[in-house]
Amino acid sequence: MLKKLTEHVYYQPHYQPTDRPVLGLISGEKYSLVMDGGNSPAHAAEFLKNVEELNVAPLKFLATTHWHWDHVFGIHTMDLLTLSHEKTKKIIDYMKTLKWDDESLDKRVETGEEIEFCQEMIKREMPTRDHLVLKSPELSFADRIEIDLGNLTCIVEHIGGVHAPDSSVVYIPEEKVLFLGDCLSPDFYSGDWSYDRNELQLLLSKIRKYEVDYYISSHDDPETPDKLWGYLDKLQDIGEIAGTELSLSAAKSRFEEIKHREPDAEETELLEYFINGNKKAKAI
Repeated sequence: MLKKLTEHVYYQPHYQPTDRPVLGLISGEKYSLVMDGGNSPAHAAEFLKNVEELNVAPLKFLATTHWHWDHVFGIHTMDLLTLSHEKTKKIIDYMKTLKWDDESLDKRVETGEEIEFCQEMIKREMPTRDHLVLKSPELSFADRIEIDLGNLTCIVEHIGGVHAPDSSVVYIPEEKVLFLGDCLSPDFYSGDWSYDRNELQLLLSKIRKYEVDYYISSHDDPETPDKLWGYLDKLQDIGEIAGTELSLSAAKSRFEEIKHREPDAEETELLEYFINGNKKAKAI
C-alpha cells in the first residue's frame, strides 16, 4: 500500500529482498506524477493497483531519477508520459538493445559491464524475463524541467553524483518534499564501492539549496532534515579525515588522532569508500 507523507505526496516503501526502490506519487488538482518506474513489471503493476485505492487526480507523468534497472524496468507497465535527463534516456536506449536472459546477464557480469549484486537481485525479482519490455522516455531535459500538476509544481532537476552521473531529483516546493533517488549512494559500478570527496561536496551543496521538510531516498524511509544532515555532515567529516590518503590504515590512524578514539565499523567502511575513491582518481 501507499503511505501518505503530506497532503499531496504519497510513497510506496522500498523492499530490500529484491531491491525494490521507493516509488512516489505526487498528486495535483489536474494530474498526478509518478516518481520512478519500478524494478519490474510486477513492481509497477502493484504500485498502479495501490494508486487505484486513492482519490487522486489521473496519472499522467512518470519521472525517472536515473538509469539503473531497479528504477526503469517498470516504465513500460506504467504506460505514462515519461521524462528523464538526456543522459538517462541515452542509456535506456542502449539497454533496450541488450538481452536480459540469464546467459546474457551472466556474460555481462563476467565482462564487468554488470555487477553481481544487480545480477542477483534481477534474478530474485524476475526469475524469468521473457515478459520484460524496456521503454525509453518520451521527453528528456538537459538541466531541469518544471511540471504544473494543477496548483502543485513538480521540478525534476539533474544533480549528478558518483552513484550515477545522470541522477536527477524530484522536488515539490509547495510540499517541501525532495525525492533524492540514489544520488547520495556511493559508486557501485566501477570496481570497489567508493566516494569522491570533491564530488560529494559539490552534490551536497546542490541539495542544500532546497527548502525541505522531508527527504526520500530510494532505499530508505523518509527522513527529516535533522536526521539526514546529521548523517551527511558525518559523511563529509569522514571524507575530510580521509583526505587524499591511499591507505586505510593511515586514514584510520588520522581518524584516531582527530577523534581520540578508533573508528567504529560504519566509520571504517566509509573511510574505505573514500580511500577507494582516491585510488580511482589517481588511476585516471
